[in-house]
Amino acid sequence: MKYIISIIFLSLLISCAENARKLPYYDTADFTPKWEINDPATFHSIRKFSLTDQEGQSFSEKDLDGKICVADFFFTSCPGICPKMAVSMADLQDEFINDSDVLLISHSVMPEKDSVPVLKKYADEKNVQYGKWKLLTGSVGEIYDLGRKYYYVEEDLGVNSDSSIFLHTENFVLIDKQRHIRGIYNSLDPNNMISLKNDIKELRKED
Repeated sequence: MKYIISIIFLSLLISCAENARKLPYYDTADFTPKWEINDPATFHSIRKFSLTDQEGQSFSEKDLDGKICVADFFFTSCPGICPKMAVSMADLQDEFINDSDVLLISHSVMPEKDSVPVLKKYADEKNVQYGKWKLLTGSVGEIYDLGRKYYYVEEDLGVNSDSSIFLHTENFVLIDKQRHIRGIYNSLDPNNMISLKNDIKELRKED
């Protein structure tokens, strides 16, 4: 009897611990975690922007509001890490294809070459589902500023770089429904991708 009670108590402790898990917030490029924020309205978030997706439709920060987003930065002619990043993003697309709260966004770091028709062709080749995964183009200055100063996608290595220095990183960044950064992950690391999937599910519990 004591053995059974001990098992039940341990199970309750584990359950409580799982339910109490919370993702940190980040507002600096060194990704120092903050476990509480006093004013969500003034805490670091992805700023206003205006880009264009693979169907030629406008895409702005308003399209992020109310969505759990995974963002990355790529270019369609990349022969190195980008094809592997696309595989990881496609895996997320498959995992959350029926979850309307989850959105995937890939920003081209060579927008002068990645026009709307080029992105559309790439999307067709990669089986990108338009409602789930947006491929974005726009001005170099806009995209690089967003990547380095707002998503901190290069972590603290690129925050002070300008658009003359090429932006290239395998990192995925997790954004919550208020456009706050909640995590950064190496898209080439299977363990990181498992963590990302689990963290997306944790954010769903914050509703």
